[in-house]
Amino acid sequence: MWRGGLQRLFSEQPFWGRCLCQARLACGPVFFAVDSRRFYVPQPERKKFYQNVNISQSEGGFEINLDHRKLKTPQAKVFMVPSKALALAVATEWDAQQDTIKFYSMHLTTLCNTALDNPSQRSKDQLIQAAVKFLETDTICYRVEEPPALVELQKNEWDPVVEWAEQRFDVVIGSSTSIMGPSIPQSTKDTFVSHLASYNTWALQGIEYLITQLKSLILAMGLLEKHLTVEEAVLLSRLEEEFQIQHWGNVEWAHDYDRHELRARAAAATLFVLLCSESSTVKHKLLQD
Repeated sequence: MWRGGLQRLFSEQPFWGRCLCQARLACGPVFFAVDSRRFYVPQPERKKFYQNVNISQSEGGFEINLDHRKLKTPQAKVFMVPSKALALAVATEWDAQQDTIKFYSMHLTTLCNTALDNPSQRSKDQLIQAAVKFLETDTICYRVEEPPALVELQKNEWDPVVEWAEQRFDVVIGSSTSIMGPSIPQSTKDTFVSHLASYNTWALQGIEYLITQLKSLILAMGLLEKHLTVEEAVLLSRLEEEFQIQHWGNVEWAHDYDRHELRARAAAATLFVLLCSESSTVKHKLLQD
């Protein structure tokens, strides 16, 4: 059964397993603050119309079958993904639905639809340039001048991540309290362009989505490089908001919901990128299952 293959895969790749668990945390409707011309917005709920979920391999990749009917994208294309691991993860989303299909909780399916239909019709180079452009407004590069407690918190929490990125990619990033943000050297941008070029187009769709959720290219890279966990990346992305909550209090259920939902989206995007960029070793193990 495909479920057994999925369990074996994530037992061998615990980081992927944690991402899958986080990606399934969503518990209510979500209105994404993203450009709908770039990413599909999940549809409303609808009554479940199938009983069984299976995957099948075809000449071009792996398909999802709902009671022997092929799953289709919003543009009516056959829903076909490039790896068995990704197909297993998507099948898990569909298999987890109960009486109604909660599309807003199916982040991997939405990302696959975006990659397949490419509603904005952007090339690989355009995806890379869009991702690198986020460096100019990266959330952890913008610092406040007051209050002192928040200044210290940003320094203690964000500086180590910036320093890690500078060492990992051999670049200069820095930070600034200016409304214009730090001046990012062109050589730094070129380095990230080169690094992102190593990913395929599917993975780049997921990377851009991850960046928009965290509002940070640096945090996204930290997560994909496994320097940060999903929980850490989300907390760092929400640092100022968490600081305000500590001082002014938590709005009952709302802040917790926002935090958990962001974890689910970030985890799904991370898993999507990793499964689109899986190593030949993992592919070999999956084919053996």
